[in-house]
Amino acid sequence: MTAPNLYAMTARERPILFSGAMVRAILDGSKTQTRRIIKNSGDMWFDDNDPYWGPCWKPYAVGGATGEDCMVHCPYGYPGDRLWVRETWAPEREGTGCPDDTGTLYRGTDPGWDDENTGLRWRPSIFMPRTASRILLEVTDVRVQRLQDITEDDAREEGYPPKSHQCPAEWFFDTWSSIHGDSSWDANPWVWALTFRRIQP
Repeated sequence: MTAPNLYAMTARERPILFSGAMVRAILDGSKTQTRRIIKNSGDMWFDDNDPYWGPCWKPYAVGGATGEDCMVHCPYGYPGDRLWVRETWAPEREGTGCPDDTGTLYRGTDPGWDDENTGLRWRPSIFMPRTASRILLEVTDVRVQRLQDITEDDAREEGYPPKSHQCPAEWFFDTWSSIHGDSSWDANPWVWALTFRRIQP
């Protein structure tokens, strides 16, 4: 008899930030994965034999703690959980002519609205409320891996532009380094590798 999926029964929504370029890649369907650095990884270890998520959690040494007392679960959720995307945004102002009648403009796809005539002021993604989010993702897989263990196929799923002159792995290295710096790549940190699919909000 298959064990019940305990996390699916308590599915949650969490926010996640994406840049304009990555928002566009999600919208055009080319981005179905993202990698986020695991903070305070300590002495990493994970259990491949866990009956639910395998390496979706990250136990690490905290003094003499053992078992559940030293586990840190993925802050982005588990399969079945949802992520609502935060991106650079602005509420509609009179005269801006919001293109989709939502009352919200998005810099990732509406970059031409921040001119002096409208007085529009873009707001950082961290301040986007749930009601303004237009993208909802469902987590389908969570893995723990070293950054440099990314495969060519996984790099392609990170939003690789089909017209790029680089191979997917080179493109991912350049993209990651532009955000986190070359030193982050060289450090080869542990990362949460999330796979997702876009669903309707």
